[in-house]
Amino acid sequence: MATLNVGNLGEYLREQRRNAQLSLRQLAEAAGVSNPYLSQIERGLRKPSAEVLQQVAKALRISAETLYVRAGILDAERDRDEVETRAVIIADPTLSERQKQVLLQIYESFRKENGFEIKDVEEIQDVQDDLDPQGVTDGRVTAVDRARTADGSGAEKNDT
Repeated sequence: MATLNVGNLGEYLREQRRNAQLSLRQLAEAAGVSNPYLSQIERGLRKPSAEVLQQVAKALRISAETLYVRAGILDAERDRDEVETRAVIIADPTLSERQKQVLLQIYESFRKENGFEIKDVEEIQDVQDDLDPQGVTDGRVTAVDRARTADGSGAEKNDT
């Protein structure tokens, strides 16, 4: 079977899995995919869907966008800065999950204001779901939330 041109996705996934100290079987179970299928992805024999990449990213606790770029789903040149910025925010261990979510929302607001429309609202929601999968927040309305509501950029009201 010929190897597909999916960049270095398989090698990258294998490296991330090993860094997370997970076996192939453990990652497959955590991501909800079969062990043979994940093995084929790592060996470059299969090109996974965006949904599978998102599941694997969640299981590895890494950015789905990074996997999308490596798989050729997102254009690496056009989206590199945005993807890297998001990845850095998500990976920052000094920020709480809520702070990461708010920072990503502010980042999107500024991009939109500067004429860079959100390419895929569903993708943004996926990132937010990665940060807060149960939709749980601490119930506080922050200064950022108030500022976003005041400028009409769409912060939802907290009715707690």
